[in-house]
Amino acid sequence: MTLDACTEALRQHDPDRFGAVLAAEAQDRHALATLYALNLEIARAPFQSNEPMLAEIRLQWWIDRLAEMGRGTPPPLHDVLTPLWEAWGTDAGDLTPLAEARHRDCERLPFATPAEVTAYVDATAGTLMWAAARRCGATEGTRDIVAHQARGAGLAAWLRALPQLQALGLGLARADRKDTAALARQAGDGLRMAARLHGKLPKRAAAALYPGPRVPRLLSEIVAGRVDPFTATPQIVPFQRRASLARLALTGRWWR
Repeated sequence: MTLDACTEALRQHDPDRFGAVLAAEAQDRHALATLYALNLEIARAPFQSNEPMLAEIRLQWWIDRLAEMGRGTPPPLHDVLTPLWEAWGTDAGDLTPLAEARHRDCERLPFATPAEVTAYVDATAGTLMWAAARRCGATEGTRDIVAHQARGAGLAAWLRALPQLQALGLGLARADRKDTAALARQAGDGLRMAARLHGKLPKRAAAALYPGPRVPRLLSEIVAGRVDPFTATPQIVPFQRRASLARLALTGRWWR
């Protein structure tokens, strides 16, 4: 997969991150596009087989390749890994935890508690956003701020996808709206904390920190009980997505 093909995959399957890549500084687009294309492939891997053992084998393949890259071994010619190696080199090894966090998806088990959901989001969305932000100039001293933003954005994305996750048996074991309201409040708290400290992060990192469109609105509606995320969540229409991304591109404002 060339860089253009990675970007096209994002356009089709992850339009919010596709838009964020376009809004990023030119020097960061290659790294972000390949990182997000990798994330797509890793997220898909556990669902390419209905057999948990086969799903584990598929996921382990990605883990092994990333670990090898971290040790300085170029990957075999591959649609995603080749451009990833060109952009990240041995730093691709640092992305191994992003794949390891997906072991749980292979098991096809629902989450027993909201705390389990938060831990999963921290390991997936949190790892992804930190890798992106670090590549875009965020320093180690801002890691906690990025973690707050990632938790807020990641929980919001998880709640938006909950109707589909419930159907797959990957949502919450108990369909209790008190649990989803608690997750929405936690997400909002994370976003507000990151917003208060936004000045500590470089403007260059805006694309990496973008949470997606209409996130605060979704969270407030879940907390208020106007949206039941177990049954349906408001979908983002193209105009809303374009307006949100235009705001990011024109102002560099990723916080709310």
